[in-house]
Parts: sequence; C-alpha cells; structure tokens
Amino acid sequence: MAKLAFGYSPTHPGEVLKDEIEYRKISQRKLAKQMGISYKTLNELLNGRRPLTTNTAMMFEAALDVPADSLIRLQTKYNLQQAANDKLFMERLNRIRKYAAVL
Repeated sequence: MAKLAFGYSPTHPGEVLKDEIEYRKISQRKLAKQMGISYKTLNELLNGRRPLTTNTAMMFEAALDVPADSLIRLQTKYNLQQAANDKLFMERLNRIRKYAAVL
C-alpha cells in the first residue's frame, strides 16, 4: 500500500470556521447560543482542540451557510495526517501489512 503523504499540512476545519466568523464579525458567544452549543465547545472546535462531527458540521452549515460536506472533508484529511504523524500507530500499520503479506 502506498505511503500516505499530502505534501502540505491539512487545515483543521475550526481554523476555516474561525476565519469565517471573524470576517463576519460574529461573536463566538452569540454563535454558540444560536447553534445551541456551549461557548467552550465552540471555542475548542475553532481552535483545533476538538474534532468536528457530522452533526456539528451540519449545524455550522445551517448557521453560516458553509457546506457541511466541505467541512467534513477537511476534518477527514486532518485526521488522516494526524494518524500518519503518529509513529506508534504507523509501526502498528507496518506490522499489520507484514502479516497481511503472508496471508
């Protein structure tokens, strides 16, 4: 199997959303209230400390008209890059590949 490489660092969707709400001059507290989530949850997401879920992506789409599928693709690429940078996990994958090669 080919080695996973992007050639760039994928962007956490929270970074894109944070730029969008700053551009629109929407306060995080107001947006969190509108979406029915806590300020802490929203802030963690916007700062890349929490992953974006499908439900949350759909809520952002409803609140900001940012396509949920685009946000989910960003999150997936980010997750793949994070996993690829995890040395222990990559060692595990290599052991699995070696075992699978003899099957």
